[in-house]
Amino acid sequence: MRLEGSCHCGAVRFSVEAYAPVPYLRCYCSICRKTAGGGGFAVNLGAHAGTLEVEGAEHISVFHATIGGEQSTGERRFCARCGAALWVWDPGWPDLVHPFASAIDTPLPEPPEQVHMLLASKANWVRVDAEKGEPRFDEYPTDSLEEWHRKHGLVEDR
Repeated sequence: MRLEGSCHCGAVRFSVEAYAPVPYLRCYCSICRKTAGGGGFAVNLGAHAGTLEVEGAEHISVFHATIGGEQSTGERRFCARCGAALWVWDPGWPDLVHPFASAIDTPLPEPPEQVHMLLASKANWVRVDAEKGEPRFDEYPTDSLEEWHRKHGLVEDR
């Protein structure tokens, strides 16, 4: 699925081909919450890095989070003008890019369920808005982003 996205101020626009376009995974970790999550969580999608096209790249900055006392190799891209979170890319998985659903302008498919992860990191003021029976994990879920999409018949192969 071709996704079109942008920052809040419009200085950065991008498009990417998503293999996992369903916004099902809510991450409550402090990094996502503080850098991208207005609801106390952030939602990432899965896309092919080689298809990423960017306008306004000169307005993009990169943030490397600290995880377990060490700087992460993951690059969180955001607009330097308005601060909008755009996507995460990691050299450990160079073929993948993970756009934040909050930056996507294309209507996204509604997930059949949402998975709530890293709940042990959520802020005390955050209410987990989960439907009865939706999976919840204090740490990481058992299925990867791609595995979840495959299990639900939602992977978009190239």
